[in-house]
Amino acid sequence: MKTAAPPPGRIQIAPAAIAKIAAHSARLSYGIVGMAAKDTADMLAGALTPDAHKGVHIRINADETVTIDIYVILEHGTNIQAVARSAANTVRHHVQLATGLTVQQVNVLVRGLRMASGK
Repeated sequence: MKTAAPPPGRIQIAPAAIAKIAAHSARLSYGIVGMAAKDTADMLAGALTPDAHKGVHIRINADETVTIDIYVILEHGTNIQAVARSAANTVRHHVQLATGLTVQQVNVLVRGLRMASGK
């Protein structure tokens, strides 16, 4: 007689791992020239210890979906709405593909604009 296979174990992905994927994905997006600190406390913490996922805040919701806030600096002269929309889609896609989690929402918060060098 065949016995049923035991249920698989639990897989838990740390918010820091999700944040690293999101930060890398955001940096790949056209028009984003950098990540920004969420607030003064994050800025001070970032000065003390380099952070691979600076500018990203992850929330794991009760239904096990993910909400991602990314704080970015854009290149001056780009269409802010288009860049933000593209970055949100890129981050959502990469996080869902890499983790298998459902991304409920990606919020893009533009903290500044940077002029291209030589202008």
